[in-house]
Amino acid sequence: MTGQLKQVVLKPQDFVLALKLAVNEERDFLLSTLGQELGMVVSAVHGCIIRCEQARLLSRAAGSIRPIKPALLEFSLHGARYAFPAAQGTLTRGIGTSIAGPSLRGHFDQSKALPPVWPDPIGDEYGPSIAPLHHLVPQAARTDTRLLDVLTLVDALRIGAAREREMASAFLEERLA
Repeated sequence: MTGQLKQVVLKPQDFVLALKLAVNEERDFLLSTLGQELGMVVSAVHGCIIRCEQARLLSRAAGSIRPIKPALLEFSLHGARYAFPAAQGTLTRGIGTSIAGPSLRGHFDQSKALPPVWPDPIGDEYGPSIAPLHHLVPQAARTDTRLLDVLTLVDALRIGAAREREMASAFLEERLA
């Protein structure tokens, strides 16, 4: 059939890339730089950008790739947990996420339970594993503390109870405003 439209499907790595651009808005990224920092090949980065443009999370209208922050915030707060539900696994070594992330760590008692972690052999925490949005997230987060922060807040929205989600929402609003 000719003229048949194809539904765009946003992938988790698309969302990660859009968040990276949003928290590093002062930088102008080359596709190769984004690829290197996210651990992706340039063609995958290009695909992410195309899908994010179609989902109206990114724009190239001004000539450079820019996040559409209100849309990205809305998707983060209200869509990510449904589009990318968190998979929880066994105890493992990794990088702290959700309430064990940079913004929430000081607000929740960490002494009574093991912190949720993204599995990572060189991580410095031990706890129940949470599948990151994309398998390259731990690597990318180690080199970009702002990206680490927002991804851990998104995880709090994905797996947290009401109080954790409320606090994560407030922090995300600050970071994506």
